[in-house]
Amino acid sequence: MRRVVVTGLGLITPVGLDVASTWDALVAGRSGIAPITRFDTSAYECPIAGEAKGFEVTDYVDAKLARRIDLSSAFAIAAGKQAFADSGLDMATENARRVGVVLGTGMGSAHLIVEQQRILDEKGPRRISPFLTSHMLPDTATGLLAIEIGARGPNFAITAACATGGATVGEAAEIIARGNADVIVAGGYEAPIQPIYYAGFHAMKALATHEDPAKAVRPFDLTRNGFIISEGAGILVLEELEHALARGAHIYAEWRGAATSNDAEDMVGAAEDGHGIGQAMEDALARAEMQPDGIDYINAHGTGTPLNDRVETTAIHQVFGPHANSLVVTSTKSMHGHMMGAAGAVEAAVAVLSCHHGVIPPTMNYETPDPACDLDYAPNQARVRPVRAAMSTSVGLGGHNSAIIFSAWEGQS
Repeated sequence: MRRVVVTGLGLITPVGLDVASTWDALVAGRSGIAPITRFDTSAYECPIAGEAKGFEVTDYVDAKLARRIDLSSAFAIAAGKQAFADSGLDMATENARRVGVVLGTGMGSAHLIVEQQRILDEKGPRRISPFLTSHMLPDTATGLLAIEIGARGPNFAITAACATGGATVGEAAEIIARGNADVIVAGGYEAPIQPIYYAGFHAMKALATHEDPAKAVRPFDLTRNGFIISEGAGILVLEELEHALARGAHIYAEWRGAATSNDAEDMVGAAEDGHGIGQAMEDALARAEMQPDGIDYINAHGTGTPLNDRVETTAIHQVFGPHANSLVVTSTKSMHGHMMGAAGAVEAAVAVLSCHHGVIPPTMNYETPDPACDLDYAPNQARVRPVRAAMSTSVGLGGHNSAIIFSAWEGQS
């Protein structure tokens, strides 16, 4: 099997509109959670979210396309074009048939659908946009980004609820590893900040509450009481190693392995004994041909819900054994919130950057230890230390789980 490396990154998040600003904010412990500006929240107990503040669609696409596409697709195109530019790839010298786009989303083009439904109800079918059908699909963003960069290789969308981002990046890497492409632009995107989703999550009693928005998400803390919805995109350029070396590409890290699993128990709650996410971790280690003690850092799913954080801690102890006490485990959702289908890809990019820079972002808002969550969560301050290899884990509704592993690049061939 061929080796796969990361040669480009792109991020649109609540704490930054590119890789540099997002990374700086996470290392500094700055929160992107704030009062919602998109709609009237007076009827909601939780009126806060992680908005991608200052994002302008027309910074990335022309005005005509900007009027047609859903906000989620705009996030995907923006992060995708950032990542592609960062990689230094030039399609004039690439075989376009060997360059693909694989993206994932948990919810798709919901803004567009909701708006067009309103128009249908108020003005009738003759006023519906002729671009609705082609721009409402779960794979719309993959087609749009392929058009933008000229990629003619493998192209499809993946959905696995909140495990989508990790599952997508892992599957994209496998396409390269088995020889079906040389480059895949891969990641996740989501734009879920709108009333219908908020009403649904409120009904589930899943959202965090706190008088200070920046302290609302409290992963692994005894007082945690839920997550906060956020929006954005994370895109990685994955490339076959020899292809990257031949063109002198800058390499951030090496992809080592990934896996997905399902709890097969419940549509909402994670399995109490942690077998589902534990299985994904074990299988990712097996695919990477690594022992548990080869991992230094886990960017955990860490939503801040009482059940998830406890289950994830349990699974880490089961999979890593005594080495669990030597791991650093953090949740950057404490700062950027839960980006749903984009979360796993954004957090995979954070794992890559931790390997690259030798810095681990903190878990913010950790103040009261929970006896059921007893790992080293790097509370409230970043750690500066070498990261030989990092794992990113994700858990989603429907029992979906994903785990993905990257290792530091040291120039070996």
